[in-house]
Amino acid sequence: LSILSRRQAKNFSVRICTMESDMEFSCEVKWKGKDLFDLVCRALGLRETWFFGLQYNVKDTVAWLKMEKRVLDQEVPKEEPITLHFLAKFYPENAEEELVQDITQHLYFLQVKKKILEEEIHCPPEASVLLASYAVHAKYGEYDPIVHKPGFLAQEELLPKRVINLYQMTAEMWEERITACYAEHRGRTRDEAEMEYLKIAQDLDMYGVNYFPIRNKKGTDLLLGVDALGLHIYEPDNRLTPKCSFPWNEIRNISYSDKEFTIKPLDKKTNVFKFNSSRLRVNKLILQLCIGNHDLFMRRRRVDSLEVQQMKAQAREERARKQVERQRLQREKQLREEAERARDELERRLIQLQDEAHMANEALLRSEQTADLLAEKAQIAEEEAKLLAQKAAEAETEMQRIKVTAIRGQEERRLMEQKMLEAEMLALKMAEESERRAKEAEQLKLDLQEARESERRAKHKLLEITIHLYLFLPANFSLCFNPPYFSRENLSFDFKDTDMKRLSMEIEKEKVEYMEKSKHLQEQLNELKTEIESLKLKERETPLDIIHNQNTEQGTSTDVSSLSQQTSWERELSDISSFQIKIVLCQA
Repeated sequence: LSILSRRQAKNFSVRICTMESDMEFSCEVKWKGKDLFDLVCRALGLRETWFFGLQYNVKDTVAWLKMEKRVLDQEVPKEEPITLHFLAKFYPENAEEELVQDITQHLYFLQVKKKILEEEIHCPPEASVLLASYAVHAKYGEYDPIVHKPGFLAQEELLPKRVINLYQMTAEMWEERITACYAEHRGRTRDEAEMEYLKIAQDLDMYGVNYFPIRNKKGTDLLLGVDALGLHIYEPDNRLTPKCSFPWNEIRNISYSDKEFTIKPLDKKTNVFKFNSSRLRVNKLILQLCIGNHDLFMRRRRVDSLEVQQMKAQAREERARKQVERQRLQREKQLREEAERARDELERRLIQLQDEAHMANEALLRSEQTADLLAEKAQIAEEEAKLLAQKAAEAETEMQRIKVTAIRGQEERRLMEQKMLEAEMLALKMAEESERRAKEAEQLKLDLQEARESERRAKHKLLEITIHLYLFLPANFSLCFNPPYFSRENLSFDFKDTDMKRLSMEIEKEKVEYMEKSKHLQEQLNELKTEIESLKLKERETPLDIIHNQNTEQGTSTDVSSLSQQTSWERELSDISSFQIKIVLCQA
């Protein structure tokens, strides 16, 4: 019904997908495959049509559109627009010699690049990097470090994922290596970069090979490879190295019957190779590829046709014209670069001269300013010289005065040192005297204790004698010997007579005189200490001196005059006690 509807419509739409873009065509129902193919080639400007074909998907395999059969009578998709892929069906042995047109070369470049990135063609890592650099050159043109800065390849797919996963390298590291190779391709055009890419890719083991699963007579699974050089038999897990090969010039006949395929070598002594494929459609595809590759193989070894010769001549003329144009452009570019360099040099020289003139003007201004400053400095120097002479005279006078003051200071310091020594000797003597007075006081304390003990015994003895007299003597006799000083009231030894008063006044007078002497000595010591304090050398103080100074500041040091005063009072008290004891003894 769909075919009938298409026939009634008389036209149907077709979408052609090339490696570069998609195109849609309106086709007549009666068109054959060749009509549509010629239309696409004319639209692309392609004349090397024998390498290409229109491919479509059929179930789980692919098929090529037959040229001699109508399009709608083949197993093309039924939905409109019908999608067909314009691809290279056969690969050249030598791309540089066989590919004439630039469009042919470009389409091959895009298809081979896609197969390498999708890993349908195995490519070593080092070759992948080199091919990627040529692909970048073909897309971006000649390398320019100003334009092509790091990161410009971040969004590009240039390497197979297998190669990226094979190494522990970041995207930046891969980009750095690709850019390094890219920079070495200077002087090439984009077409030349694409051709270099194909020249490297055609040496890869899987380049241009179509693989099909087969089985031999023994039922062993194998792979059949069809390429521009012949037929190859591979192990299923090794598509790089064939087990055996049949070049096209050694094959006499290829045929198939149902699912059995037969290869008859040219040498009759060689055994016939037979294998089976899974489907009849695969056998038809294999035979179609074999016929096309064999025809091209034989065609390469014959003289080119007039059409091909004409195309090659035009291509050579076009290349020569492009070469001349490129050389002209190169010369113009070189001249322009030289002119730009000369202009830059002139601009640089002009700027340099302007800077030098500016610097010369500034130097002149600075020299004038310097001259003025020097004149001012000379005048200031003269005034300073006068001031310095005056100051020198004043300094000389001051130095003489300082010398006299120093001599006088030395004399005063000598006198102060002498006074300090005398004060130290006096302090030492007073300390010795204090110690001696302290010993005397101790001795007097002991004498006082002995006197008190003697007084106590005398009192006791006197009491006994008095009692005895009262008891044993007559009454009239007791009256005769009962003086006032033998009464019990007089046992307290009250000394209020004239001699005791006189003695007390002398002691008091001596005490006042001694206090005045001690005060005068203390003032003299303080004055001496104040005078010699400025001449003291702190670094020469002994630990004892430091402790003494600390005690003085805290108020715990014993003053010489107070110590002498204390000793004098103890001595006077001792003298008074001794005197009282003597009186008591005399009365007793």
